[in-house]
Parts: sequence; structure tokens; C-alpha cells
Amino acid sequence: MLDILCLCVIVHPMNQFNDHTPLEISSNQVNQFQTLVTKLFQCCQERLQYQYERFKLPDAELRCLLLFEEERYLTSKGIAYKMNVVKSRVTKIIDGLVKKKLVQRIPDPGDSRITLLSLTSEGQQKLNEIKEFHNHVNHQVLMQMEPEQRKTMLTNLDLLKASMEAVKEMMV
Repeated sequence: MLDILCLCVIVHPMNQFNDHTPLEISSNQVNQFQTLVTKLFQCCQERLQYQYERFKLPDAELRCLLLFEEERYLTSKGIAYKMNVVKSRVTKIIDGLVKKKLVQRIPDPGDSRITLLSLTSEGQQKLNEIKEFHNHVNHQVLMQMEPEQRKTMLTNLDLLKASMEAVKEMMV
């Protein structure tokens, strides 16, 4: 993964359409980028571990629960697509959420072959707690910077995301 991220720096999307001259990037810059990405990834992993323990939900169940943020009902097939996992894996994830009384299965009134999934009131409460936690943590991170630094950082993260997506597209 980190090698892919390093490619993002080397093949900048703006450079593809210009004079095709390679950008001058020192090995020190590549190493610094790779180190920073590794440390950011580790920090994110530690945060994820903390939230799994805090909310008493495994990673997959927590990610699945977050899918209901924008949706009232989901199907197993839709969850499998959004989580990029096979449907049998979703069944296990949903079974865990049903057992914890966070999600319920409802027959689709329009098609008896389809089972809809929705949050229970406990599930909605848990989702709200998770969202509140995310907002608090993100707010605290941003508060560590001066307003102008926040603006610059967000702009640069947007540029990094675009560069990474451009490289990802090139690999497909």
C-alpha cells in the first residue's frame, strides 16, 4: 500500500497533461512521505482499535452500522457492495448486529424474496454515539492547528486524495 502511495507523489495528475517532464523528487522526499503515511496509518489504526473497544463492536460491524447513516433501509446485497465483501460475510456481520439488537430484519412489502435491514432504536442510539465520537475527535485534531494551517492542511489533503485516486486509476 505504501508503495502505491509513493507513486502518488511521483506521478502527479497535473503533470500527465503538461510537458511530460518528470517532476524532480528526491529520494529523501519519497522516504519522508512514506514515513509520514506510515505514521498516519498507524495513528488511524490505534484510533480504530480504541473505538472498537469503546463501542464494543468489531471493525466490520462498526463499518456496517455506519452505512445506515444515510439510509433508512439497506439490503445484504447493498451492504456487500458498499463494504466490498462477499454476501456470506455480510450475513455474519448482520447476524452479529441482530444479536446485539442494533439491526433488525424486515420483509420487503413489495417483494417477499427480499429482506430489508434497518437500525433498531438501540442501533440508532449507537450510531449517534459513534458519529458524536468521530465529530469530537476530528474537532480536537483540527483544534491543534491555527485557522490558516487548517485551511492549508485541508487543501493539501484534498490534493493528496486526488493524486492517490489518479494513480489508482492508472493501475486499473
